[in-house]
Amino acid sequence: MHNVVIGAHGVAAEDVLAVARGGARVELSAEALTGIAAAREVVEALAAKPEPVYGVSTGFGALAVRHISPELRAQLQRSLVRSHAAGMGPRVEREVVRALMFLRLKTLASGRTGVRPVVAETMAALLNAGITPVVHEYGSLGCSGDLAPLSHCALVLMGEGEAEGPDGVVRPVPELLAEHGIEPVELREKEGLALINGTDGMLGMLVMAIDDLRRLFTAADVTAALSMEALLGTDKVLAPELHAIRPHPGQAASAENMRRVLAGSGLTGHHQDDAPRVQDAYSIRCAPQVAGAGRDTVAHAMTVADRELVSAVDNPVVLPDGRVESNGNFHGAPVAYVLDFLAIAAADLGSIAERRTDRLLDKSRSHGLPAFLADDPGVDSGLMIAQYTQAALVSENKRLAVPASVDSIPSSAMQEDHVSMGWSAARKLRQAVDNLARIIAVELMAASRGVELRVQGSEVLVAAPATQAVLKAAREAGVGGPGPDRFLSPDLAAAYDFVRGGGLVAAAESVTGPLA
Repeated sequence: MHNVVIGAHGVAAEDVLAVARGGARVELSAEALTGIAAAREVVEALAAKPEPVYGVSTGFGALAVRHISPELRAQLQRSLVRSHAAGMGPRVEREVVRALMFLRLKTLASGRTGVRPVVAETMAALLNAGITPVVHEYGSLGCSGDLAPLSHCALVLMGEGEAEGPDGVVRPVPELLAEHGIEPVELREKEGLALINGTDGMLGMLVMAIDDLRRLFTAADVTAALSMEALLGTDKVLAPELHAIRPHPGQAASAENMRRVLAGSGLTGHHQDDAPRVQDAYSIRCAPQVAGAGRDTVAHAMTVADRELVSAVDNPVVLPDGRVESNGNFHGAPVAYVLDFLAIAAADLGSIAERRTDRLLDKSRSHGLPAFLADDPGVDSGLMIAQYTQAALVSENKRLAVPASVDSIPSSAMQEDHVSMGWSAARKLRQAVDNLARIIAVELMAASRGVELRVQGSEVLVAAPATQAVLKAAREAGVGGPGPDRFLSPDLAAAYDFVRGGGLVAAAESVTGPLA
């Protein structure tokens, strides 16, 4: 894994993923270190003046009215971090904490925070050593930044708190730092505040959710195509000219994906055979429109993420002309909104996938498939309860789609009287994304079984080459096909791994080439 170099002008989404998920090492550019040092000179000059400056020589939040004398300022920074490291609940995932730290380091490298170079260098050293602070589920309101999560990270920088080593074992922080030759940082003016006053946790989770959802939307196009085949639907609705007259780019991309997966299918187009129907149901016919709207939502979220990735989020900030100014850039509303939008898109994509699954299992609507795709309906239940599980996941995602960002609860004695709840939006989105992968996995099981039942013993009905590749790869991955009832949970787990790990899309692309 190559090193990720952090400059003074932000980072890319690929850098976040490389560090958070790939374990890439980080280094600070010479330009960044020069800018950090220059901003520090400004802060130190202000600290020497008698006039109070927020975050440098005053308290914080509702306590900002108190001027802090020079001999108490190191204690002020330590107290800030210790008191704000007040998270509760389960630990958040390692990749989230690494993203959180990396993105905070990105802002430190901007030369707008006023920390000393050693603070940024020590943060980089923690990442490179694989030392991951213990961060808890609850503690951020998404305004004044992800305060508690970032404080737990800053505490480890000071040589305190809790952390795990590269082996995943939680050990005493002084022992971990010493083992890797890292000296704890004695924080000075402004530095504690600079370490905790950012939207880095919610941004990191947004970047990772976008990465996951991009793959899952492609996977959903593949399973929708398989469902269309299994239900003998018509692929005429996927014609490019139909989508050109409603020019949403995501819709066109999903329709093209489905069209390519279905190329060469002998199953599509039989909707007028034994039980004529003028049009397919919405869950089949409108699959590109629903998935496409979600794709466009992901694209909008990436636009917001890209802006945040080149932002310097702190309060106060050191401006290029040397002024140190208070601001409200730490408010998480821009990130919180798109996190909530994505949860809505994930819920709706799962909802339409479940409707296709239900149609495949319903003898009265599946156009000749056996009830519940069972081997011997009545004796066997087939995929009846798999659809129950899918429905439960869909229902949970609908609850998770309720926006967090419409809520606000005042804090800090009404100084922080409107907050974004962006961290909460991010946490529920992570669950929604995982649920979506399971929902798609169930549709895969039903659609693949439906296709196999169609082609069994038929000389006319032949699945598309891409579908055949998917079926072969799925069976090799442990996703069982038609047959008498068996213990179904292992099949569902294998299908989830096949979808989440990229095997489904890779199998289709082995025939179609890269899909959007």
